[in-house]
Amino acid sequence: AIETFRGLEVDAACVVAYGQILKREVLDAPRLGCFNLHGSLLPRWRGAAPIQRAIMAGDRRTGVQIMRMSEGLDEGPILLSEILDIRDDDTAGSLGERMSHTGASLWPRALAAIERGAVEGAPQIGEPTYAKKITPAEARIDWSRPAAEVDAHIRGLSPFPGAWFEAPGDDGPVRIKVLMSRVAPEGRGPAGQVLDGTLRVACADGAIQLLRVQRAGKAAQSAEELLRGFSLPVGTVLPPSSSEPPRGER
Repeated sequence: AIETFRGLEVDAACVVAYGQILKREVLDAPRLGCFNLHGSLLPRWRGAAPIQRAIMAGDRRTGVQIMRMSEGLDEGPILLSEILDIRDDDTAGSLGERMSHTGASLWPRALAAIERGAVEGAPQIGEPTYAKKITPAEARIDWSRPAAEVDAHIRGLSPFPGAWFEAPGDDGPVRIKVLMSRVAPEGRGPAGQVLDGTLRVACADGAIQLLRVQRAGKAAQSAEELLRGFSLPVGTVLPPSSSEPPRGER
């Protein structure tokens, strides 16, 4: 494969979310080098899931950067950057969509500068953090966390893999994904308790309003639509988080 790549005699190689660390023989094959578009402000969130991890951590801003690839994990010098704000209602899906348009606009500018020899690349500065791959087990909602953290967790995992909780059903626990939420202005109770008929749930401090949900095997719907056909009485306490992965993903 390396010899085939060399034989193409390309000027530059450009990757996005490629998922592999390239060997030196590959990095050296293109005349101008190999370049990667990454979805964070490096060295923060090197690795597999930078968009999700930034939202889950409560970051207020992120960015799109083009780097010259090295043999390390997202360690190369930065050639071009654009900063983006992370909005209160951003999900991984909505933020990723905005970042994709920004990233697309960066490539022509970066490649033109690379071809002219007009960009050297700046070394990454600061302590790196790592955006490890999302595991199925950590997608389960932990109601014992503060409401702002639960909200960030939900939005950071939406639409995929989707943060989830289990609710009591007629034939046993029912898994429900939460695709959108917001911190509720008021509400307090034991962690995981359903506080009213709009699917407001108590957390460690305050409560969270669930807005868009999806039952296993069903289409996504609003919380209001869910409650028309699925009973979650006020006072129900949803089971706590568990280290066990969801059924079917063990």
